Amino acid sequence: MRFEQRTLEKTAVCTGVGLHSGKMVNMTIKPAPINHGIKFKRVDLPGTPDVTAQFNRVVDTSLATVIGSAGCIVSTIEHLMATFAGLSIDNALVELDSYEVPVMDGSAGPFTELIKGVGIKDQGTARHYFILNEPIELKEGDKSVTVYPSDVFKITCSIDFKHPLIQKQSYSIDVTDEVFDTEISKARTFGFLQEVEYLKRYGLAQGGSLDNAVVIDNDRIINEDGLRYPDEFVRHKILDCLGDFSLLGMPILGHLVVHKSGHQFNHAFLEKFFSQKASWETCAVSKQCQLPTSQSKSLAI
Repeated sequence: MRFEQRTLEKTAVCTGVGLHSGKMVNMTIKPAPINHGIKFKRVDLPGTPDVTAQFNRVVDTSLATVIGSAGCIVSTIEHLMATFAGLSIDNALVELDSYEVPVMDGSAGPFTELIKGVGIKDQGTARHYFILNEPIELKEGDKSVTVYPSDVFKITCSIDFKHPLIQKQSYSIDVTDEVFDTEISKARTFGFLQEVEYLKRYGLAQGGSLDNAVVIDNDRIINEDGLRYPDEFVRHKILDCLGDFSLLGMPILGHLVVHKSGHQFNHAFLEKFFSQKASWETCAVSKQCQLPTSQSKSLAI
């Protein structure tokens, strides 16, 4: 568990293609002061408007997580947001000259290496956490998201696809910088060949290719290099969960159990989370403090 807020040591810069737009995007990630949060700024628009990465700024979840405010939108933020969450970065300013975050190789690996390359620094101020007093659950058909009180941040994710190369997969991690870096960050987004062809036919996924996604046909992985992990599919779903749930606006001490969810259902869970204010509280956690006794058990940090 990280006790201090963190930001980047120096500015990081990268260029890549937008997954859906197919346009080249220049992105700059800058250090930000304490309590700034994660903000995206559109430097290509008049007045360079910005939008804060929070659940109440989500405007679309149909194909990716899109945030917006006052006519300014930023699309496909989930992999970069997962990187911030996975590396425990609380404060950063992301500048873009287009509306979509570059897809890079379809994972959070390039963002992770980029940020590690410029360094991460503690900011000398305690991090605030959501502390669960009781479980919160959202269930619809065979989809579900539940968060349970916990002394650490943990995600357990399961998927079930009627495809012989995926089928049922489950994976569980305690979210730490090291675990995210080695076990989750490099897992790529994936799609089925017929779906990719359909999207391209209708002007979507224009930047999608075998360089930034795992593409699956009826009985084979089309990518020549195959999979990075035998269970890369469920690991990428955990990556997406990290990005989507980071839109709570601060880290959570809880065990998230996610079954067959996606961006839209994850966002619906965030709305339910904030509607059940009696089920959680916030706490500035430091090495000297205790978690509230209203949690399932008290923990001296």
